[in-house]
Amino acid sequence: MVHFQKAVFVTVAAVIPHWNRRDLLAALMENLRRQRRAFDRVIVADNGSTDASAEMAERAGACALRLGANLGFAAAVNRAIEAAECDWVAILNNDVTLDPGWLETLLEVAAREHAWFAAGKILSASHPNVVDGCFDEIARSGCAWRCGAGRPDSPAWNQFQRIRIAPMTAALFRRDLFRHVGPLDERFESYLEDVDFGIRCSLQGFAGVYAPSALAWHLGSATAGKWSSDTVRRISRNQFLLAAKHFGGQPLWPIVWGQLLWGLVALRHGKLLSYLRGKWEGYRRRPPIGPAPSQIHAFLKESERTIFELQRRTGFDLYWRIYFWLSAA
Repeated sequence: MVHFQKAVFVTVAAVIPHWNRRDLLAALMENLRRQRRAFDRVIVADNGSTDASAEMAERAGACALRLGANLGFAAAVNRAIEAAECDWVAILNNDVTLDPGWLETLLEVAAREHAWFAAGKILSASHPNVVDGCFDEIARSGCAWRCGAGRPDSPAWNQFQRIRIAPMTAALFRRDLFRHVGPLDERFESYLEDVDFGIRCSLQGFAGVYAPSALAWHLGSATAGKWSSDTVRRISRNQFLLAAKHFGGQPLWPIVWGQLLWGLVALRHGKLLSYLRGKWEGYRRRPPIGPAPSQIHAFLKESERTIFELQRRTGFDLYWRIYFWLSAA
């Protein structure tokens, strides 16, 4: 059992994985200065930007880690956390804007609830009345849902609750958590690495909280594009990796049907080839499949139940409507 130590003062580092888009980084650096509870350090893990992003970050007072190449989101976050030397780390995308009380609120709630991580409500920067995401859940298919994504902001997303997975778009973590659970899995590079981390946290008994009063706004896929070929390939690959890594011994049909359904979504966006490339890459990179932890069945059942209940209350997306129809068949 890990015990929390009460401290009069804790230190917090902002960790920002970054690749090009100096304009977004500059805006975020200015935004961070407006936090009521200031960050003690700002660390920009620069994935080989070619637009002088690292130099700009240093002039703005940040520590710039020059990684020399685009190693991916997971590797950039890992390097920054290694360098953080703080009690807490806030992992932030370069295209988010934080409410001035974001850090203060999450620190207070996490301390009060003895939580290992905390996430707030993220709204769309281009449509502020639309939710970008609150917390993540995952189905037995290996496909995740960023809960609330695309929904109108409403009381359904204003309920404090315990959560299993925090989206690393903007979330706060105890730095010790990465010592207990391990760093982000760099095989994922970008996308779903936070879901993989959340699964590992939950299976080892480390829980988080969702505090909707901590607001952030997210531009969304500003660097790569939401349905770019590369984004679809990576998500498709990482769905496969998640299932191969964690779902050993689970029924195969939810994985097969769920990921085939996601392929139809990719086809609808003209990205079937990227989807197929991702699955092949996932197959080639798959980890050895060993016995799954005994808790995985209960974890997946509860996470999938949460997806179903939220979808039922707020309106089913077509993907989830068909998936749950197949599940019931």
